[in-house]
Amino acid sequence: MLTRLSIRNIVLIEALDLDFQGGLGVLTGETGAGKSILLDALGLVLGDRADNGLVRAGADKASVTASFEFAKLPDALAATLDDADIEREDGEPILIRRQLKADGGSKAFLNDQPVGVALLREMAPVLVELHGQHDDRGLVNPKGHRALLDRYAGVDAASVTQAWKDWRQCETRLAEARDQVEQARADQDLLLAHVAELTQLEPQAGEEARLAETRASMQKGEKLSGDLEELRHIWDGSDSPLAALRVAARRLDRIAPEHPLLAEALEALDRAVIEAGEAEDRLSAAAEALVHDPAALEAAETRLFDLRALARKHRCDVDELPEKMREMRSALDAIEGGEAQLDALEAAAKEAGQVYAARAEALHANRVAAAMRLDEAVAAELAPLKLDAARFKTAVAEQPEDRWGPHGIDTVEFLIATNPGADFAPLGKIASGGELSRFILALKVALAEQGGAATVIFDEIDRGVGGAVASAIGERLARLADGGQLLAVTHSPQVAARGDTHYLIAKSSEGTVTRTSVAKLGEESRKEEIARMLSGAEVTDEARAQANRLLEGV
Repeated sequence: MLTRLSIRNIVLIEALDLDFQGGLGVLTGETGAGKSILLDALGLVLGDRADNGLVRAGADKASVTASFEFAKLPDALAATLDDADIEREDGEPILIRRQLKADGGSKAFLNDQPVGVALLREMAPVLVELHGQHDDRGLVNPKGHRALLDRYAGVDAASVTQAWKDWRQCETRLAEARDQVEQARADQDLLLAHVAELTQLEPQAGEEARLAETRASMQKGEKLSGDLEELRHIWDGSDSPLAALRVAARRLDRIAPEHPLLAEALEALDRAVIEAGEAEDRLSAAAEALVHDPAALEAAETRLFDLRALARKHRCDVDELPEKMREMRSALDAIEGGEAQLDALEAAAKEAGQVYAARAEALHANRVAAAMRLDEAVAAELAPLKLDAARFKTAVAEQPEDRWGPHGIDTVEFLIATNPGADFAPLGKIASGGELSRFILALKVALAEQGGAATVIFDEIDRGVGGAVASAIGERLARLADGGQLLAVTHSPQVAARGDTHYLIAKSSEGTVTRTSVAKLGEESRKEEIARMLSGAEVTDEARAQANRLLEGV
């Protein structure tokens, strides 16, 4: 609920700090004292358009700060704050501050964190419900009528919402499957050609790297084989180094016994012949190892080029070709098995639609029955509020299938007719603001406060009425405020007497400066204010006695 309102330099208010309590709070004062300024100031923290005309003359800027406290933060408000990443502690008040500059522009803060005005507007319906000059809020807005009727009926649309989600999911899967089959059919001939081409090559993952390595090895071997062939001609000829060494060894062998040094030379020459023989063996082995098949090299190159050409055709890497082939085969399989899959999905979607329709029809029946009860309850409240010629109707309209949704198949709107024979129209179409406020009051009493904002404000709901009607209004306001918070701007002493707290709005002048102030009244000053409301400018003893009777009678 609203616990504090601090205003600085707004129109006639220089500085004002006002504390509020639960229950029924009434605000009174003479006409023109500035009651509307308080509502304008509160509207700023609820996201109303910034008007630099609200800045007090002579001031550079103005500000309004409102504090809201909750025993438990409403789920909708908690979700909004979480979505906006607003940091907060459990049990911490919600503090909203709006600043205006005299030369234009405004800033908004939530718990001292800068925020956009759109966030304040999103939070407003949970914080404050204003009835009077802000006729587009609260119960007047048909967007909330369906939820109010459901709470009044004691029904939960969650099962309908879930059935709607299930149905939509089934329809989405069916549509996707149809698109896939239709696309596959359109591409069937091309798919068949592609699959045949890929199947003929049957590409393997990693094959490109292996072929490239094999090709490089064969090309290297081809070059080395030529060099070895030249060596072979040198080594195998009649004048080869090995043959010359062997001839020399044989000749040296005949004369070696003649001298020790010749024997040593022979040993060295024998070793050279052995080393040269080993070199010959290794050259032969290398030549055999490097023997390559030109056909094999050509085959490797051809396959590598074919794979790379196919990859360019499908705009992918060579290693992605196997997956491309699987995807195309799957697409062809989808064509073959598509009809059976579509049949199953169509059956599932039909069943889900039937489940949703059954639940929505049951919800529709509950809404129609609850609407009749609500109409009777509101009708019972109209006469005491001097609206006995008016009629109220909760219109529950079943919609065509293309307008069904997660909340069911209905639209719900509260309608009224103010005169006998007049057509029913939306609440906001009533010309008289006083009538509208009393209609809202009757509806809220009938609904027994089924949800809504933490703080409800009625602006001059008693306009144009008095006596028994004003008393009936006061009694109903007090009943609604029980256990919550309701603020009423009133000119009626009967309503003011019902208040749990009473605030007096007064205007004073000092030279050319006019100021508005608000004071919380004690017991005696409250009696005096109600007496003034009863008698006018001059408070009489009779008025004071009547004020006592009003206060004692509540």
